[in-house]
Amino acid sequence: MLLRNHPATVNATHEDVRLDNKIVYFSVIFVVTPTLNISLRFGGRSGSEMGDFSSLGLSDWLVKQCKQLGINKPTPVQQNCMPAILEGRDCMGCAKTGSGKTAAFVLPVLQKLSEEPYGIFCLVLTPTRELAYQIAEQFRVLGKPLGLRDCIIVGGMDMVSQALELSNKPHVVVATPGRLADHIRSSNTFSMSKIQFLIMDEADRLLEQGCTDFTKDLEVIMGILPAKRQTLLFSATLTDTLQELKSIAMNKPFFWESTSETRTVEELDQRYILTPEKVKDAYLVHLIQTFTDEHDDWSIIIFTNTCKNCQILTMMLREFNFPTISLHSMMKQKQRFANLSKFKASVYKILIATDVAARGLDIPTVQVVINHNTPGLPKIYIHRVGRTARAGRNGVSITLVTQYDIHLVHSIEEQTGESHQDSGETHLNAARKTLQHTQHAVQRVSHRR
Repeated sequence: MLLRNHPATVNATHEDVRLDNKIVYFSVIFVVTPTLNISLRFGGRSGSEMGDFSSLGLSDWLVKQCKQLGINKPTPVQQNCMPAILEGRDCMGCAKTGSGKTAAFVLPVLQKLSEEPYGIFCLVLTPTRELAYQIAEQFRVLGKPLGLRDCIIVGGMDMVSQALELSNKPHVVVATPGRLADHIRSSNTFSMSKIQFLIMDEADRLLEQGCTDFTKDLEVIMGILPAKRQTLLFSATLTDTLQELKSIAMNKPFFWESTSETRTVEELDQRYILTPEKVKDAYLVHLIQTFTDEHDDWSIIIFTNTCKNCQILTMMLREFNFPTISLHSMMKQKQRFANLSKFKASVYKILIATDVAARGLDIPTVQVVINHNTPGLPKIYIHRVGRTARAGRNGVSITLVTQYDIHLVHSIEEQTGESHQDSGETHLNAARKTLQHTQHAVQRVSHRR
């Protein structure tokens, strides 16, 4: 095999005590404002303690629907958050990417909707267009027996047709904040004054301030929502945004935080390859070639840091006849959806993406994630590698580390609490045979630009 197995070392985190491989959990009272008490539970029940969906209070028709889709047992985030949501409490859930967070709010919402279906019942906000479509798809699949009507409101699509859909009072609206705020500012053909659920998925990105600041758009949206509603926030890195709760009306809030929200899943085999910066692409080509030679059924996502690099890598790998397609923010929306669909359908086996695709993509058949650049922030690394080893499946992540990236690897290892395996068998001599071909491919690509 190209790469050696490396058992990840995982240490206990937070207020948990491990005895004979069992975790003793307890609750903590966390005060967000002087008058707001929130029960915060770390960890919850482990996978070995999971019951079935009926034990969580789900209706028989939903349990049956889950079984028909091959969803037989709840994940920890579902087991711990769904009962609180069904009780009518606000909820914040923080768990690793690929842990079933979407179903943790979709299923309770569908149950409540089945009891009293009317108008715009639920609003889901998400930071990316791709994630909005995937959430809507889960609502449709799980809510098929209800005849669920949904509406997707994202940028890059026709506003007139979107406004018409909103005026038809769909049960569920899944939206990005910017486009929904545009509709609120420019139209009075729909009302959200009676919604029962406000859900923020990838809540840390929605609430954080920075290059993508949703603050003004969220203020517009919050201004038309009823005070009496359930608010649900889910994310893989929720702890950084706890203080933002001060501006959100919460009702008997329930917190659930995985004991390893800053870690990666145990099924993920994490490795790195030390490579000189100048020959990094030769390593990449050699790595892909070796993997494709050893596996018949395969798929790879390669993450890079800029749209320019994304395009260059795509063209370079096509020079080697690798079935490659790209996904980045400079593409038109329809092209992004088309490319993603082709990758999911295995028309193309390699997807090269910027971090616009690092969150929310649920493609369970991906075997390998390759970081063409070492992420500057540990949380970006966690979300990138979260594209593989999802829902209990095994996966491999490989990071190409140059002489300038050593400190970044140390930061990632410190944050995740795991040491990455150096894939020493892949060295410069092994990749040297592809170096000249790679250089020629890069030159051909450069001449086309």
